[in-house]
Amino acid sequence: MFNHFQATTESCIFFLETWQNFDTLYPMRTDTINSSSHMAKLMALDKRTLPPDGGERFNRLIFARSPYLIQHAENPVDWYEWGPAAFEKAQRENMPIFLSIGYATCHWCHVMAHESFEDQELAGLINRYFVCIKVDREERPDIDDFYMTVSQLLTGGGGWPLNIFMTPDKHPFMAITYLPRKKLGDTPGLMDLLTNLAAIWRQRPDLVDKNCKDIMESLSEISHPVTEKSADLADLTRRAQVQLRQMYDTEMGGFGTAPKFPMPIYLSWLIQQGLAGDKTALNSALYTLRRIRNGGIWDQLGGGVHRYAVDQAWLIPHFEKMLYDQALLALVSLEAFQASNVGFFLEMAIEIFNFVERDLSSQEGGFCSALDADSEGVEGKFYVWDKQEIDELLGEDATLFCGYFDVTASGNFESNTILNIPVEREEFCQRENLDQAETERRLKRCRSQLLKRRAKRIKPLRDGKVITAWNGLIIAALAKGGITSGKQKHVEQAVRAATFILNNMRRSDGRLLRSYLDGPSDVPAFLEDYACLAFGLLELFEATLDSRWLNEALRLADETLLHFHSSDSGRFFKVGQDVEQMPVQAALDHDGVIPSAFSIAAKCFVRLSHACDRPDLYDFAHVLLETSLADAQRQPTAHLGTLQALGMLENEPTIVRLRGRRDSRQIHKLLQVVKSSYLPNLSIIHEECDHEGQAFVCARGACHPPLSDSIALKRMLILLD
Repeated sequence: MFNHFQATTESCIFFLETWQNFDTLYPMRTDTINSSSHMAKLMALDKRTLPPDGGERFNRLIFARSPYLIQHAENPVDWYEWGPAAFEKAQRENMPIFLSIGYATCHWCHVMAHESFEDQELAGLINRYFVCIKVDREERPDIDDFYMTVSQLLTGGGGWPLNIFMTPDKHPFMAITYLPRKKLGDTPGLMDLLTNLAAIWRQRPDLVDKNCKDIMESLSEISHPVTEKSADLADLTRRAQVQLRQMYDTEMGGFGTAPKFPMPIYLSWLIQQGLAGDKTALNSALYTLRRIRNGGIWDQLGGGVHRYAVDQAWLIPHFEKMLYDQALLALVSLEAFQASNVGFFLEMAIEIFNFVERDLSSQEGGFCSALDADSEGVEGKFYVWDKQEIDELLGEDATLFCGYFDVTASGNFESNTILNIPVEREEFCQRENLDQAETERRLKRCRSQLLKRRAKRIKPLRDGKVITAWNGLIIAALAKGGITSGKQKHVEQAVRAATFILNNMRRSDGRLLRSYLDGPSDVPAFLEDYACLAFGLLELFEATLDSRWLNEALRLADETLLHFHSSDSGRFFKVGQDVEQMPVQAALDHDGVIPSAFSIAAKCFVRLSHACDRPDLYDFAHVLLETSLADAQRQPTAHLGTLQALGMLENEPTIVRLRGRRDSRQIHKLLQVVKSSYLPNLSIIHEECDHEGQAFVCARGACHPPLSDSIALKRMLILLD
């Protein structure tokens, strides 16, 4: 049974990777479940008169807060939220559990919902033989991490929707991602699989037990990883350089072929290697950022980056827009600006901030999670253009706009056009014999006109959840970008979001919470929430010199020690010791699209140890990295955040002590110079006094005389770069 199911899952993953072709076979319905207006009605519905099971029209998910769960509230599937009721029913009636994990803006979650979970025949089958549970992976990353680890063990891969078959005691015996409702070619259908599994559950429980036992034994091994107290950083760095060089796409930028993710952690690490003298690494990062900014993966009208490109050339995106992608790409764009002093990269970050402010700001003060890829049941419909529409709207400017943004009558995506910039503006103007300044003015006017027209289209669903970790990342980016660019409004946006989270996303006992939507969730925050928010507050302190942000970051560090560090094992865990635990504490950890929570926390601990004179945090930063170092020996590119943190531990920091009134112009100018410089191991200390402003710099084993002149400070910091 095990080998057959493994082969089945591999077929499903192959299907996931070829979704473009599948859309033509199974087009999505236009009355999509992710319709913004319909979702708004469901969320605003007065549910006080509904019975506990949702009644005839709904299932139990109508009472959920998560937009993803509410998207499935009208399914005929008898869904439960994760909780005691579902597990008690499964135990009482000896039924297997079908656990389905996804998120609100997940394209393939929508496809599977339409094909399968809205189907009466399939619902009748699955309700008869299974207890069905829906989980929003963004609300419960602990559940997702555990069962995604199961999927990776069984199949070597994973994705969403992630579907797990398990016993009433939460022990998994099979994992699949997307499956069509009925058999298609060599790929089995979900209907057949459900029928077979129901029969095996009844007739061969011994096979189910054996699968569960084998899986749980493998998970137990992962739950006790090998720890390393130290590592040869120079050797790991050399090996990581070799691996990234092999992965790097010299023609298109980025890494690998397709699908292609921006991978900010790779770019950040390459920029840092550039500081160490590897100019090829720096140029690779800068070139990749330019390709992303000019490609179809970038929203050329509204700013911001889509989740990934499905092709090698960055042209055709998967059109989701995630808050964490915006934050991390903005941060690495700012690093690129610091390292190169090229305004293109600073402007790239500012465009992201403008998009986030316009489209992802919540009324309360935080930032929402994501925008869907789909609108009106079609992925990307909100973003693509027909040449005729552009010609009619722009008139005599249409030729210039279409030439620059690669718009043709035949299009580059399903007869429409994804706007992109094949040639840099300077080269374009030279080729067309155009004045650069005038061309820029005309293109800016054209973009504004098209953006206004696009705003009248039916918008993709916005997932309004405010997630603590992702808000921490965007707070960090806004704060750093605001002080670097001198645009105070971005710092103020960061202050507003941080204030909202600290005031509204804590329990009465001070415990940080995971998310907020029409009120705080009851899910306690995870290690990534504490780490990312501490990171954001540290950057906010360094942008404002307001000690309350430093104090709050230190408080989060102490709470991290309280909730996530085990004095028995000496280890840190992603999930707090005061919350529900999975069957074993097993989750594969590495730097992915979002860096590891362990590496982010370690970096924060190092910075706080210097800024707050807390040497114990320096020691705990070492402990945070111990479980990653062994795996980093095998695959250093999967742990570049760990290597960065290790470098902070092994090398002297650059400590800048600013003395003076924090609201004085002199201090602000000095601070802006410091934050505009590329100093990856920087700690800022502020001493409030009546002096107009002085900067004391200690680095490379020497403390330099105080400087009051910002130009002289800039010269000194350049020498330290």
